[in-house]
Amino acid sequence: MPATSSTSPGAPDAEAETGGHPKRWAALAVIAIAQLMVVLDATIVNIALPHAQADLGISDANRQWVVTAYTLTFGGLLLLGGRIADYWGRKRAFVVGTVGFALASAIGGLSGDGAMLFGARALQGAFGALLAPASLALLTVLFTETRERAKAFAVYGAIAGGGSAVGLLLGGVLTEYASWRWCLLVNIPVAAVALIAALPLVPESRAHGDTRYDVPGALVVTAGLVSVVYGFTQAAEDGWTAAPTLTFILVGVALLAVFVLIELRTRNPLLPMRILLDRNRGGAYLASALIGAGLFGAFLFLTIYLQTVIRYTPLEAGLASLPVTAGVLLAAGGASQLLPRIGAKPLMLGGAVLAAAGMVALTQVDVDTSFVALLLPAQIVLGLGLGFTFVPLSSLALYGVPEHDAGAASATLNATQQVGGSLGTALLNTLYTSAVAGYLATRTPDPIVQVRALLHGYSVAFAWATGLILLSGLTTLFLIRVRRQDVPTGGPAHLG
Repeated sequence: MPATSSTSPGAPDAEAETGGHPKRWAALAVIAIAQLMVVLDATIVNIALPHAQADLGISDANRQWVVTAYTLTFGGLLLLGGRIADYWGRKRAFVVGTVGFALASAIGGLSGDGAMLFGARALQGAFGALLAPASLALLTVLFTETRERAKAFAVYGAIAGGGSAVGLLLGGVLTEYASWRWCLLVNIPVAAVALIAALPLVPESRAHGDTRYDVPGALVVTAGLVSVVYGFTQAAEDGWTAAPTLTFILVGVALLAVFVLIELRTRNPLLPMRILLDRNRGGAYLASALIGAGLFGAFLFLTIYLQTVIRYTPLEAGLASLPVTAGVLLAAGGASQLLPRIGAKPLMLGGAVLAAAGMVALTQVDVDTSFVALLLPAQIVLGLGLGFTFVPLSSLALYGVPEHDAGAASATLNATQQVGGSLGTALLNTLYTSAVAGYLATRTPDPIVQVRALLHGYSVAFAWATGLILLSGLTTLFLIRVRRQDVPTGGPAHLG
């Protein structure tokens, strides 16, 4: 998604004098509403998952698809969605993305079985991949004056940062006092408000020039990722050396290799390889994927642990998960001030160590774990580590990128987090399931042993998540060589 885009012909000249479109602030409110819907959907379902799993009879091995079906399609199609928004029309993409997201949410809320819910979540991710970059591109077009654009992006960033907290709280309230289904159905009225307001307030704009899409690349990379994740899921049932497991993983890897070949040869690549081949940017994207892999699954297991072992209500679980968000917001503010002074690498290394320390603490969860003594400080430390990591990652994603590649580079960072989260959730869920099964296989099952088996599974999942976060730190240590003065300190890098 190119960062520099022209408005549609006929735009009033007065915009240049006023800093953007005359209805830009009202349009910002509309875009913020729609963006909040996409962002909170990543966490609102986590709180609802234990109830949805029980209601629809979803197995432990397959429950991760409620998360990964969304993140896979969102991350896999995000770059294509940005291109479509630029060339097809940003307002049109915004409207279609909003309507599609609402319809997919309705299907999910009315699901009668796990397969229907998984499919609805995949549709949500696909339409979210159209809606999110369209929203960001509209802000770029609507706000042309530097200071006003900074304010608009600050609002957008606050939505992206605070949306997870809103999702946790709203998910808890809706699941406890209504039904887990309303965690999806709530998107319908939100989308309706955004749509009705967008039609008169948001102007149309599009980029001009070569408008061909890399559809083969998008399809191949998404199919490859789905195949790898399905292979991880099969490993939970058949083992890592079973033929189905190896077949799906190898096919997925082969498809990802084909994707790279497509991107190297096509004239309009979905992901220009020049963006990845820079040592610093490539290291940042790899670190981003590893952070996502460690976190997405860990957050899922934390909310499940709170509800199944400690027996928190959904609302209590949502409230109990907020310290991570608080830590992220606190550290992000400090990191923004420190980045120009000490550079990206020290912040990322310190962030990885802090996040890993918080995750290590979570490996000690038990049936009577104190929230104040363990869960609260562990989550705050984890959140602080993430905040110190995300800010420099956003800047490194734009390091040395030509202006016409800035949108694609920014979108790639978000895509790596989503893809990493998809693979990590599937991997950690398989390791959890295998750990529980292994624990039960050597003991006589009774209620106490059953709970101990779950706790063993959670500890194993948190331990592997720690390893993935530390691996991201090692990636930073050995690959990042950028100088402090070379790192850009402005511009958004997150799309949802």
